[in-house]
Amino acid sequence: MSTDESLPEVINDAVQMHCDGAVGWVVLTRPGQINAINDAIRVGVPAALERLENNDRIHVIVIRGEGERGFCAGADIKEKRGIETSIQVRKRMEGARWIEAIDAVSKPVIVAIHGYCMGGGLELALACDIRFASPNAVLALPETGLGLIPGGGGTQRLCRVVAPGHALDLLLTGERLDADRARQIGLVSRVAKSADTLLEEVSALALQIAGKSPMASVYAKRAARAASEIDLKKGLDLELDLFSLLATTKDAREAALAFAERRAPQFTGE
Repeated sequence: MSTDESLPEVINDAVQMHCDGAVGWVVLTRPGQINAINDAIRVGVPAALERLENNDRIHVIVIRGEGERGFCAGADIKEKRGIETSIQVRKRMEGARWIEAIDAVSKPVIVAIHGYCMGGGLELALACDIRFASPNAVLALPETGLGLIPGGGGTQRLCRVVAPGHALDLLLTGERLDADRARQIGLVSRVAKSADTLLEEVSALALQIAGKSPMASVYAKRAARAASEIDLKKGLDLELDLFSLLATTKDAREAALAFAERRAPQFTGE
């Protein structure tokens, strides 16, 4: 970590990170290529996420992209690949499942989406917990038009975020959605008032969440994510287990005391 946490730390030539209080920021830094995904991003994003996950002072993580044109245009088409067999492709892709690093993060992850969010960029956004879009956002999974399907989790995560009918529509047509339409179908949950205020609004949301009990946020995320993977009875059991653990924490007692004393609670994560 930098000695001054407000200063960006360079992970590599495509990714930086910095801390703002209890919020950690992961920044894609290839604006000239609309932050197109290359090997540096595939390595840098998981590395930054791991550092922020292991930093006890960080309660919320935000991912964003630099530059005016967009969050992430997808895979960098300038990365040339030789002719490969399907087995070779499968082996290469298996070793590059970098987006799944987000699944290992217990803390809430917000993605700030502006401009183009295409292909692998949208797959990255789909792995996050909250998608906050600028009014100028353009979102799409165009892979079928290239003779492919999404290979970074798009077919699986999209169906867990939006209704199956909407998911298949997007996957089969590759249609581009604007921010309002994306919000209508639930692909994004929030749209900023303007492109200029996106980061300000995302920061405010991140700080709002960071002000809650960090352990409660982690458990809420864990329970909600389990809902799409296990049956209802097991999910209800998990919820009850997590609730019971939280009920005995110092944070829960502090919240009750703060309410009685009519003040804001001071959570410690204990």
